[in-house]
This record gives sequence, structure tokens and C-alpha cells, in this order.
Amino acid sequence: MNLELSDLRAFVAIAERGNFRAAAEEIHLSQSALSRRIAKMESTLGVRLLDRTTRRVDLTAFGRDFARKARELLNDFDGSLRGLADGATRLGGEVTLACVPSAVRHFLPEVLRQFHETYPRVLIRVMDTGASDVLSSVVRAEADFGLNYLGAQEDTIEFEPILKEPFVLACRHEHPLAKRTEVKWCELKEYDFMTVAKASGNRFVLDLALAGTPDLPRSFCEVRHVMSVVSLVEAGLGIAAVPRLAMPPGAHPLLTSVPLVEPEVTRTVGLIRRRGLVLSSAAQQLYDTILEFAGGKPRSGR
Repeated sequence: MNLELSDLRAFVAIAERGNFRAAAEEIHLSQSALSRRIAKMESTLGVRLLDRTTRRVDLTAFGRDFARKARELLNDFDGSLRGLADGATRLGGEVTLACVPSAVRHFLPEVLRQFHETYPRVLIRVMDTGASDVLSSVVRAEADFGLNYLGAQEDTIEFEPILKEPFVLACRHEHPLAKRTEVKWCELKEYDFMTVAKASGNRFVLDLALAGTPDLPRSFCEVRHVMSVVSLVEAGLGIAAVPRLAMPPGAHPLLTSVPLVEPEVTRTVGLIRRRGLVLSSAAQQLYDTILEFAGGKPRSGR
């Protein structure tokens, strides 16, 4: 049976107003369009709903019963919509999100702005820390869920990939490699090279991907966090290999990035949560907002 809510609203308007002209004005339809809609309903139902005279419109016995049921259905539907809207306004509580710093800058500003506008009573706590600590925070239930590039191989973790990004060469505009379209890893050994320490999750990804690759650069400086090594590159101390998300967005007055090849190394950033965990309403809404922002599936980093 092909009846729409708009058909029911049209019929109820006639039942309450008693004539086509007033009902048509209320629901912003022409009288002819309203007549066609009622005729379609009567044809679909196989019964006459109205008795029409030149002065007014009366309901048939079936029409009176149908009008009562239509009002109840519309009232229930409208009440459900109001409940959803009120629920969004009333949703409160706290959400703790653990997130690697490079993903904070890429994902969270717009996501948190949108989420706060929709759920102003929810307190969001962001634990911006290294990848290993993000993973541990989720495993120990210190965070509701996380944004990380570690965790896909953990049995106790559900990993939802949302972005795949390459490692790039970070250097200043005046560096000899800055104008290249791509740079091989073996070419980096000729320059002052900096990297993150072995405790870093990014170092783990690099060491795993580059195992067996000959002529790798030797670093003269190691730091704990990838954002710190980018700052040292900006200060002119040397070059570094970093995830693309770690680079400042848009045009930068001092820094540029160049694709690294032979081999190309990538990392996949995803949402992580404890396997089987049912998130709170607030946490689930933030999780879904991030997933929607990311397009709901892995995409190439830019």
C-alpha cells in the first residue's frame, strides 16, 4: 500500500477543516492538487473517504475511523521527532578520546566544533599523546576510544581504518631536495638527518617497513615526538622522514614535503576501541561523527 505521510496530513486537514479550500491553504497545496491526493488515497484504499457537496465535505463512516487512526499515527510520528531533537539537546556526560598529536590537528578541530554545536552539554577530554600510550589508554579503559595508527594487530582491539597516508621528506624550501618530485631513501644519507626515537610508534612503523633496505640515512638527532622533529626541521637543523599529517596544512613559509620512494612507506590511521565494548551514547556519537568526517572508509592522506 503506497500511502505517504503527506497524504495522511492532507486527509486530516480536510477532516478538521471541513472543506477543500481551508485545508489546501493550511498545507500549502492548490485545491486541485489536494483533490488528486485524496482521490489517490481512496483508490489505494478501495473505499470512499469523503462525501462531497457544493457547500462542505463530510466524512464517510470509514473516513471517520481512518481520520482517527491517521491522527494517532501522525501524533506518534511528530512526537518521536521531537523526542529525538530533545534528546540531542539533553545528551550530556563525558567522552575521553585518546589521539596521536598529528591526528588531532587533522581530524579534531572541525569534528569537535560540529559535535559541540549538536551536543553542548557533553564534556570532551582529549588525551593527545604518543601512539603506544593511546593504545594503552584504550586497552586499560582510561579512554573510551582512540585515534591511532597502532592497534590493528591487537586481539583485544577493534580497528576501523579511516585514512592511509605516506611518509614524506620534511625539509626547508631552500634545501637541495625541496624541488624534487620524489626522493629515494638512499639519497637521504648525504644530508643531516633527524628522526624519532625507538620508543615512538612512528619509528616502529619505519623500522618494520625499511628492514632490509640498503643505504639508509644515519640520524644525528633523535626526539620522542614527530611534531618535535618537524619543529627542528623548521629551525634549519636538518631533514626528517615524517607522516604527511605531521606537516603543517597548506602552504608554509619555510617547510615543504617531498614523497619518499624505494620503498614507499605508509601508515593507516584508524579508530580503535576495545573489542565488544558498547560505548556510551555520547562516546558513540563522537565516534560516529569522526567516522562520518573521514568518509566512513580509508582514504588517501593529502
